[in-house]
Amino acid sequence: MEILGTSLRVCVDDLETAVPFYERLAGTPALRFERGGVQVAAVGCFLLMSGPAAELEVLRKVSATIAVADVEEAARVLTSLGARVIAGPVGTPAGRNLIAVHPDGSVYEYVDRRG
Repeated sequence: MEILGTSLRVCVDDLETAVPFYERLAGTPALRFERGGVQVAAVGCFLLMSGPAAELEVLRKVSATIAVADVEEAARVLTSLGARVIAGPVGTPAGRNLIAVHPDGSVYEYVDRRG
């Protein structure tokens, strides 16, 4: 499994206020989309999320987002190493993702850019 990078997940109260700060910090414009009622802005290595409290409560349990070359391969490797895939792989506006619980209890999202 090839890991391409990671994103830091940041839940914010007001996405419109937070985005300009992170755009200046990262030196890149935000890529925005919505998923399940949550507004998302990807800015450099930061993944900003804002939305209903119940949705954010679930999202806060995921430690980080890990970009991989192929989510299907990631699922195979993760399960062979004792991790548990609890959601996905499913399509998203930016590719596919899955959520996995590592043997130590840490929860991560794995994403690829495949359609």
